Amino acid sequence: MCISAKWWVHFFCRTHNCHTIQYRATRTMFENLTDRLEGVFKKLRGHGKLTEDNIQDAMREVRIALLDADVSFKVAKQFVASVTEKAIGREVGKSLSPGQQIIKIVHEELVSLLGGDTAQIELDGRQPVVIMMAGLQGSGKTTTSGKLAKMLKDKGRRPYLVPADVYRPAAIEQLQVLGDRLDVPVHPSTTATKPVDICTQAIAEAKIKNYDTVIIDTAGRLHVDNVLMGELQEIQAAVQLSEILFVADAMTGQDAVTVADKFNTDLEISGIILTKMEGDARGGAALSIKTVTGKPIKFVGVGEALDALEVFHPERVASRILGMGDVLTLIEKAEAVVDKDQANKLAHKLQTNQFTLEDFLDQIQQIKKMGSLDQILSMVPGINKLKKIKDAPQPNEKELGKTEAIIRSMTLKERRNHKLINTSRRQRIADGSGTSITDVNRVLKSYSEMLKMMKKMRGKPGLITGEKRRKLPKGMKKRR
Repeated sequence: MCISAKWWVHFFCRTHNCHTIQYRATRTMFENLTDRLEGVFKKLRGHGKLTEDNIQDAMREVRIALLDADVSFKVAKQFVASVTEKAIGREVGKSLSPGQQIIKIVHEELVSLLGGDTAQIELDGRQPVVIMMAGLQGSGKTTTSGKLAKMLKDKGRRPYLVPADVYRPAAIEQLQVLGDRLDVPVHPSTTATKPVDICTQAIAEAKIKNYDTVIIDTAGRLHVDNVLMGELQEIQAAVQLSEILFVADAMTGQDAVTVADKFNTDLEISGIILTKMEGDARGGAALSIKTVTGKPIKFVGVGEALDALEVFHPERVASRILGMGDVLTLIEKAEAVVDKDQANKLAHKLQTNQFTLEDFLDQIQQIKKMGSLDQILSMVPGINKLKKIKDAPQPNEKELGKTEAIIRSMTLKERRNHKLINTSRRQRIADGSGTSITDVNRVLKSYSEMLKMMKKMRGKPGLITGEKRRKLPKGMKKRR
């Protein structure tokens, strides 16, 4: 982990619950399941030891929680049976309470349920690598094709987008627009050409122009039919495919699992991409689809932006479901948006007590690049407990935008020296940002409290400078 990212995550985790910012959180995927499971574990903490009876009681509630989360009955039954068997047969370690022991077992089983190891797409072997995107209409195949192209381009690949949906109005144009935004080449498909011919022509073109990854966006239907499947099978027979990725809308729950199973039976898919994972769906599709189809979830869509596609890590998702957070993903997001030179300058300012409102504004913009606050906060350990506290202070997307508007309404001198901001200046800033003096006071108070926090952090080795303090031999003094 780079030092700047480590500091940034500490900065965010320490400041996200500042009492000057209020919000009402939306429910995110898995949150209801997390709440239910935490209730089960809380009851177990009251027992001195694990017995078959209290394990059976707990597992009955876990099964209900899974079913309420739209997990298929068969998968929920298998999951509970496996956890029960391991819990009854395992001796409780001296360092773990009964509740902690069950959490450990449930975490292990959740990781297995979600796919075990992180699955990668196959990018080695024949060139170009050909990836076909399949799924029903409305699942987000076209946008996801663009997101995947961006992800691969950022990794140094040379992707080539191929519009093979000649039926949906403007489908070809949509992919061309995405390609222009991403600066990724798009095959010049036409609605007069058969999809299989588009694909063979595109691959020939990719070989000539040395594009190493071809992403084919195929047509969808409102439901599975023989015409759709026949067309996809025709492409599969004519083209040497490296991957067939089934794109499913996570909001459709068990319907997505059923359709995925049908596509897998007819096409032998290699992996799954779940879209709309940032929504408030119950999460049943994510928890059931690997067991039902036998194929791993490889990516998840977590927003509408073209960089809102993430590799699916079963262990991290399992930790998030159990309220443990996902600091690794948070760090990766920070590393993706933090400019190294900028971070070094910021570290110097922190060391020398020069952190200004202008720097505060820069940090707000960094946060916005990482995604919505609900997504980011879901990765912070213990955040669910904070949400449950009555009148709990927590960040608000709108308040963040309001803070940004207030700082932008200040002059450069005011941003660099907040002590200049007297009553008349506060009124001018409030008028300029469309807010009130109370809002301006709130931002200044938040900033002042942050400065106090920074002062305390300067005494902690590694958080700002990234270096451990070296102890000098006894009797020696540090040179100035």
